[in-house]
Amino acid sequence: MQCPVCQHQKNRILESRSTEGGKSVRRRRECLECKHRFTTYERIEFVPIVAIKRDGSRESFDRSKLLRGLVRACEKTGIPNQRLETIVDEIEVQLQQRSLREVTTREIGELVLGYLRDENEVAYIRFASVYRQFQGIADFIETLNQLQAQPTEQPETKAWQEPISSEVAVSSSS
Repeated sequence: MQCPVCQHQKNRILESRSTEGGKSVRRRRECLECKHRFTTYERIEFVPIVAIKRDGSRESFDRSKLLRGLVRACEKTGIPNQRLETIVDEIEVQLQQRSLREVTTREIGELVLGYLRDENEVAYIRFASVYRQFQGIADFIETLNQLQAQPTEQPETKAWQEPISSEVAVSSSS
C-alpha cells in the first residue's frame, strides 16, 4: 500500500477491524518512511449489476435509488428506515446471487412488491402506483382486488411494531 504523503511502498498495519457488518475491513497503517498514519478499507469487489429500463437503456444498479423509492412509498406507515435498508440489502443480495449480471427494472420492481405486500398494504399500493404507472382509479381498484384476493395469513406483529393489546380497560363510575 502506497503512503498518500511520501508515496513510499512500505508500511505497517497498526490495527484491523471489521466494519459495515463484516462486509469490509478497516486498517490503520503507518508509513515506515515518514511515519504518516492513514486508513485503508478492504471490500469484496462485486461485479456490477446492470438494470435494463423500460425504454431499453441500461444503467448501473443503484441501491440508493431503490431505497429512495421505498422511503417515499413507506412515508407515514410506521415502517422504520432500518427495515427499509434491510429490504434493499436482501434485494441486492438476491441480485448478486444471480448468474446473469443484467436485470430488468420490472424484475426489481416485482421483488420490491413482494416485500411490501408482507410489510404494509398502503406502501404496496403506493409503490405499485408509480412502478406500474397507474393511469386512473381503475388501476387502483384492480390492484386492490388482486391484493385482497391473495390468500391472507393471520396478521402478525412485525419485529418493528408494538403488539396491540386486545384488552380494553373499562371504568365504572359510582
